[in-house]
Amino acid sequence: MIIYGKQVCLYALEHHPDRIKTLYIAKKGILPQPLFERFKPMVKFLEEKWANAMSKGGNHQGILLEVEEFECSDFAQIKKSDFLLILDGLTDTGNIGAIIRSAYALGVEGVIATGVRQLNYAAITRTSTGALLDMPFMVADNILDIFNELHQLGYVSYGASMEGEPVESKIFAGKRVLVLGSEGEGLSKKARSKVKETVAIGMKHQFDSLNVSAAAAILIHRMGYAIR
Repeated sequence: MIIYGKQVCLYALEHHPDRIKTLYIAKKGILPQPLFERFKPMVKFLEEKWANAMSKGGNHQGILLEVEEFECSDFAQIKKSDFLLILDGLTDTGNIGAIIRSAYALGVEGVIATGVRQLNYAAITRTSTGALLDMPFMVADNILDIFNELHQLGYVSYGASMEGEPVESKIFAGKRVLVLGSEGEGLSKKARSKVKETVAIGMKHQFDSLNVSAAAAILIHRMGYAIR
């Protein structure tokens, strides 16, 4: 797959050199010299028009990478973790990437996407600034099966909902799952029927809601520390 943009490409070069196939450069001096020398055998120089074509008009900033295709983790690996995140019907790659970036930084150990058939992993890698490359991630067809198995394993699921208990006053189980609903609809009926508890972020001023990625960061941070 092709990823582009300085920050995500630098992250991939520094942390996942074994996944790099080709390094495309369209801007002189974009790379620190040590990195350029290290990957010199993989470098191909591009004219701006070809870089624009490869990035489909995106802001490539003069650097693109061809990396190995993203491979999802399996459920057997993910369910060994203590802190999981379920994305219930989220489709916007910008929001998903921002959530994964926060989740990785704040201690989530695995992410499960449900209610979607396929995702643009190149775009999510880019919008997560490379965090997707390090986060165990999978897509599940049936959210009910996921809930049933996680609950049998002792996880407590917490759904993000404006009608939930204030997250500031909650203490969370050690084996915990945060469930985030879609950008427009919130938690699906299936998710609402299965989550053990719902949580909300207290607002200082009357306002509809936060963007899902902003809400995710606040909830994940709280759930990372307030553990019983």
